[in-house]
Amino acid sequence: MRERSYHIITFGCQMNVHDSRWLGSVLQRRGFAESPLEDARVVVVNTCSVREKPEQKVMSALGRIRQATGGNPDVLVAVTGCVAQQLGEELFRQPQVRLVAGSDGMASAPQAIERLLEEPDLKLSLLDFTSRYEEREEGARGPSGPVAYVNIMQGCDNFCAYCIVPYTRGRQKSRRTAAVLEDCRRALEDGAREICLLGQNVNAFGRDKYGDGVSFADLLRQAAALPGLLRLRYVTPHPKDMGPEDVALFGELPALCPRLHLPLQAGSDAVLARMGRKYDAARFVELTDALRAARPDIALSTDLIVGFPGETEEDFQQTLALVRRCGFMSSFSFCYSDRPGTRASRFLDKIAPDVQQDRLLRLQALQEELGQDWLDARVGGETDVLIEGESRRDAGADGLKSWQGRDPYGALVHVGLPHAAGDMTGRMVRTRLVEAKKHSLLGQQAGEPW
Repeated sequence: MRERSYHIITFGCQMNVHDSRWLGSVLQRRGFAESPLEDARVVVVNTCSVREKPEQKVMSALGRIRQATGGNPDVLVAVTGCVAQQLGEELFRQPQVRLVAGSDGMASAPQAIERLLEEPDLKLSLLDFTSRYEEREEGARGPSGPVAYVNIMQGCDNFCAYCIVPYTRGRQKSRRTAAVLEDCRRALEDGAREICLLGQNVNAFGRDKYGDGVSFADLLRQAAALPGLLRLRYVTPHPKDMGPEDVALFGELPALCPRLHLPLQAGSDAVLARMGRKYDAARFVELTDALRAARPDIALSTDLIVGFPGETEEDFQQTLALVRRCGFMSSFSFCYSDRPGTRASRFLDKIAPDVQQDRLLRLQALQEELGQDWLDARVGGETDVLIEGESRRDAGADGLKSWQGRDPYGALVHVGLPHAAGDMTGRMVRTRLVEAKKHSLLGQQAGEPW
């Protein structure tokens, strides 16, 4: 076991992945080295409360750590993120756990880890929500991947009936615009060509009491103007907060990709009202129509919950109809499950699991159809693919190596490129699309990489 070594296990959303990357880079700057689980002195489990059975997954991970490390008491285990915020100091009952850090406490985790290594009998909990967004320590600089993720806010003020985020990540706190843009500049200087802005409710940026007078639309304009930026994306917006100015930018900013993940959750007005989503089906359709008017080729994806308490078969049929009407190219869909402390967990009219599962399968069958139609329609056209790494697919011709990346619509594209070209990671390649697979596209090089 190396003394200053670490291993991070990450569950959940892109914000958690971003947090884990940040923590790893800061630990490296402090002299730590990334190591396999069985050799690490410090093991971090960065947790998520959104998906099913989050507590069980964390306990299972802690069990795997004990097994891999032989239960060595010198191994410092830290539990961070949403489940840490939710369970708090109960996690200290688990062997090896000596640090529990919630969403806001993550900023102080590097200092806490070093202190705990110096004081082996100490345990620390970092569970208080901060009064404003605390800017984080800069991590180790080095080559960036083709896509860089930049957090613009923390928390959420919406309190949807099913959602635990406001309880685990706190109320909304916007970052200072200058700090966001500086993170973007650093990423571009380190080699990124695409920036994705992150937040629980990005288009509410600046509307909380911590805002500095810059709206989300203005932030997008400033980010899009940064030297070296080829593509700009963001996740996740809330339909109730997406105004005409946000929509219009899809037709105004060349760097803003024609792809938007816009969570619907349900297509029934009765279910949406009970969820506390603050929009109805007509407003959602109006929004998607406006987006397509601003950018006719925009690709839309969404989130959907089936079997919400009280959902009838008629409600579910309305969801199917709205999914078809909006023509989503992909979606993340789940059966409803209780989250402790949320309003929906107290609703009595729960839907039977077998009914939930049947509805989920029908919804996913429809989405498979819509997604395949969208992919099939792309065949024969050309697109620009930002290469993210090697592909496991056969390149299909001698002298070619298979690479994969994303096009502006977020579609995964596999393309064969000459072996002699070397490492193509981070290069943009004009590609002719020749075949649609189940969840990806196959292409052939149609221009010189840049």
